[in-house]
This record gives sequence, structure tokens and C-alpha cells, in this order.
Amino acid sequence: MAEITASMVKELREKTDAPMMECKKALAEAAGDMGKAEEILRVKLGNKASKAAARIAAEGVVGIDISADGKLGSIIEVNCETDFVAKNDDFLALVQNCAGLVAAKSPADVAALSALPLGEGTVESTRTALVGKIGENMSIRRFARIEAKGKLFSYIHGGAKIGVLLDVVGGDEQLGKDIAMHIAASKPKALDASGVSQDLIDAERRIAIEKARADNKPEAMLEKIADGTVQKFLKEVTLLAQVFVKAEDGKQTIEQLLKAKGASVAGFTLFIVGEGIEKKVTDFAAEVAEQAAAAAKK
Repeated sequence: MAEITASMVKELREKTDAPMMECKKALAEAAGDMGKAEEILRVKLGNKASKAAARIAAEGVVGIDISADGKLGSIIEVNCETDFVAKNDDFLALVQNCAGLVAAKSPADVAALSALPLGEGTVESTRTALVGKIGENMSIRRFARIEAKGKLFSYIHGGAKIGVLLDVVGGDEQLGKDIAMHIAASKPKALDASGVSQDLIDAERRIAIEKARADNKPEAMLEKIADGTVQKFLKEVTLLAQVFVKAEDGKQTIEQLLKAKGASVAGFTLFIVGEGIEKKVTDFAAEVAEQAAAAAKK
């Protein structure tokens, strides 16, 4: 049997907000598999155990660059250690310069972007110099470059913590702005069901079946219940099936809105700063006490 350590229990608790003992039991049942333990908690406790999916776990900003004609654009995430540095003018200039280089030079990856000329050196030498000047580490995490089939629209929210780059064919300026804002608010995982990871769908199906069993539903009904749950999940996480956040009747979907405007969405990119990154949480009081104790020993 796998050893369940205190750090494993703490990590699962931070991910799910579930009670400590429930986390320990789930880890034991899952033989130490963190992903499986999270699924077990979701079966027992419902969607509360998946709240970490939206948790921002690192600082930084999203930068966007779009050409004047709206045909070419880029979106980039650059991370730093504190929100204070995320508001620094030099840091923000680095982010915007990198976004412009992604659009103009189409680098293959972060390493290729880092090697491009910038200022008196390269992106990497500029980044390194800024780290030395500010005294805080920073890194380019990811970027995307889009050549539009229609026209590009963007939306930045929450102090540049959420960024959207959207390609809309047809429609008008207001439609593009509204849908970009909707994406930032509703955070779809894909344009339609074909873009949703099969792993995510399989996980939802397993959870639905186990929850139905826990509720003593007949075995013959489990697959049908799971099908309904998966369909509901896909409506919630796919852009075209989501209800438009500004819908006056509270019912109009994005797909219906686009059809009414004679438009379509060719694609979109959504970046949330720190998504999926574990951030070290510092207990300031404990740190001060530790430093005081060390000083007393001297």
C-alpha cells in the first residue's frame, strides 16, 4: 500500500477544499494517485472538489498584439513572483515587446522567442537584465500566434490576468467584443464538443457513474445517467453551446447569437495567468517567528 504523507494530504486539500480526513481517505483509496483521489472526492462531495481548476496560482500578465487590419495577432503569458512586479512598467514593456515579436517573427517556441533580437541584445538578455534589476525571477510561459480567417478581437480582464484572442468571421465590431468578453467570463474549454479532451469526457462519465452508484441508482440506468451528465458538461464547457452572458432572455446561446448575426467563430485562445501552476504559499507569521528564533540563537 502506498504511503500517504502529510504533504500529499495538504496538496489534495489545497486543490479541492475538502476536509483533511476526507482527503486522507481518498488518497488511501486511490493508492496515492492524486488525480484518482480528486475524482473520488468529486464523487463524494460534488463539484466543490473541482474548484481548483479556476484557481490562479502564479503572478504575471497576459499581453496581446493585433495588427491594424485585425488579420494577425498574438497572445502571450509572462510570469513573475509577485503582483507588485506584474504592475512594473519595465516588466509590462517586456511582455508587450514579446507579444509584438511573436506576431512579427512567428517563433516556434519559447526558446526561439528568447533568442530573437530585442533592444541592445536578445529577449533572453533583456529578461535576465530585468531580473537583476528588479531582483525577482520572471519567465515566458506560453504564447499563440493567429492569422485570422475573419477579424481578430481581444479582451483583457482583471489587471491582465485573463486574456482572450478571438477570430470572428462576419458580424460586426460589437459582436466580436461581446463574444471575447463572454469567453473571459465563461472560460470555455473548446469551441465545440469535438475540441474537448477525451480524458475530460471520460473523467466526467466515471464520476457520474460512481455518484449514481453511491445514490443507489439501478445498474441498468448508469450509462444513461452518465450520457446525460456528459452532455450537460459539454454544454457548460463549449463556447457555441454556452448561454451568452448578455442574453436578455437568459437562454440565447453563442451559436444562436452568431447565427442571428450571420457570423461564425473560427477559433479562440484563452490564457489565465498561472493556470495549472502550483504557487508556493508563504505563512508570513511563521516565517517571522522562524527568523526571530534563529536570531535569538545567535
